[in-house]
Amino acid sequence: MINIQPKTRMWVIAALLFLATMINYADRLALSVVSTDLRKEFQMSEQDYSYVLTLFMLAYAIMYAGSGMIVDRLGAKKGFAFFIFGWSVAQMLHAAAVGKWSLGGARFLLGLCEPGNWPAAVKAVNEWFPPAKRALGVGIFNAGSSLGSAIAPPMVAAITYAYGWKAAFLFTGSLGFIWLVAWLLIYETPVGKQAEALTEKVDWKKVISARGCYTLLIARFFTDPVLYFMIFWLPEYLRKERGFSLAEVGTYAWVPFIFGDIGYVTGGWLSGYLIEHGWETQRARKFVMYLGAAILPIAILAPHMPTAGLAIAASCAVTLGHAFWVSNLQALPADVFKANEVATASGFTGMGGAIGGMLASLGTGYLVMHFSYTPVFLIAGLMHPMSAVIVWRMFRKC
Repeated sequence: MINIQPKTRMWVIAALLFLATMINYADRLALSVVSTDLRKEFQMSEQDYSYVLTLFMLAYAIMYAGSGMIVDRLGAKKGFAFFIFGWSVAQMLHAAAVGKWSLGGARFLLGLCEPGNWPAAVKAVNEWFPPAKRALGVGIFNAGSSLGSAIAPPMVAAITYAYGWKAAFLFTGSLGFIWLVAWLLIYETPVGKQAEALTEKVDWKKVISARGCYTLLIARFFTDPVLYFMIFWLPEYLRKERGFSLAEVGTYAWVPFIFGDIGYVTGGWLSGYLIEHGWETQRARKFVMYLGAAILPIAILAPHMPTAGLAIAASCAVTLGHAFWVSNLQALPADVFKANEVATASGFTGMGGAIGGMLASLGTGYLVMHFSYTPVFLIAGLMHPMSAVIVWRMFRKC
């Protein structure tokens, strides 16, 4: 174990969580970067591609709830190690795919392992960050999702051009094993948290029936799919509707995710700033969430923009607004539930988002094949404002 002062260790752990989330998203986004090429090689239609994505989301939904319970049982350190090892193996197995079903199988395994990142990260933030800084901690590790989404297109495109798409999956999968060594050497659970975990068992039925848990599950059911659309379908949209080449996707598709990085850190900092200046915790969290929701309707304009550059600019509203929203939404379980229940609650709320993402993936494939991307962007722009009403009406008494 590396000896680090507690205050310094808090920020080192935040950096590790950021890197893990970055790797998580780089792994899942790699497929979308090479999807056009794989669809040609494996003779897959857009609907076939949506089925492969749905297998990922199905596994993601199944394990998101289970991953939270596993993390609460194993603890943040062992739980995170377990899941990142699994998803790194799954990512590398993509290189062995020879058709849509073997590709779907690797994708399903990836979906079983990747959701563990979030309950483990939220639990780690709960263990090391004081309440006023938890949304900042959540924002920092979620910023890794945007950076991973930003670096994946140029990185995967460059590796694919030089060595082929199989090498891209092998390289991105190997990053998780490097991270795992650092995590095992650095992370340790604070003594007080260890004692609490040993003395109290989690009543998961009580957790999932709590108003705060099922309200956030519903909110994530409608809003998480919006980001999944950006991750899995933006490169497809740019290549099909805007005529981008693989190289151009690598050059430009990262831009919206940089705005996501800005939103995660700014949104997390803003609620903490408001709390430190006298705002009640939940009021501060929800205020920033509503601010993010108000930005999302700009996305509706994306398919109507005359140039690809303006379409990408409108898409930035999706990642920026969603980042404000989710950096505070994911901090709420740590505010509402006990320390030994946080990962379980986070897992069940995330399950709602995964189920929504699975259904949205099927719906996106159908709409794109039979209509266009216009109704998809319309729906994406409206989900957060609708969910903001749900949170305002249902979460007030939590």
